[in-house]
Amino acid sequence: DVQLVESGGGSVQAGGSLRLSCVASGDTHTRYCLAWFRQAPGKEREGIAGVDSDGSISYADSVKGRFTVSRDHAKATLDLEMNTLKPEDTAMYYCAADAVTRVLYDSLRAAVYRYWGQGTQVTVS
Repeated sequence: DVQLVESGGGSVQAGGSLRLSCVASGDTHTRYCLAWFRQAPGKEREGIAGVDSDGSISYADSVKGRFTVSRDHAKATLDLEMNTLKPEDTAMYYCAADAVTRVLYDSLRAAVYRYWGQGTQVTVS
């Protein structure tokens, strides 16, 4: 199993920036894909940035050009740099993980992930 802890959320004005961090721990023998999702009240959980099984990164159209992920394998982290934030980016942000053999090239689909963090709130006003 994998345990995930997110940090870095907060409140920011539109146009501002935030950096979220996800730290994974637990199973060190399985290769995992990591991804960031978000969920606003009354909306479905949305995949916004994920690392596919070949290491390539996928972004949702809604965040392309504004959000960037970076993965540190040694530290088992996946950071999300969010720039030019908009009020519609307001949501609970979650980190997700699962084995590369399960995620394959579907890193932005919530259903493939079994392991989730508790989430961190981002509010843009």
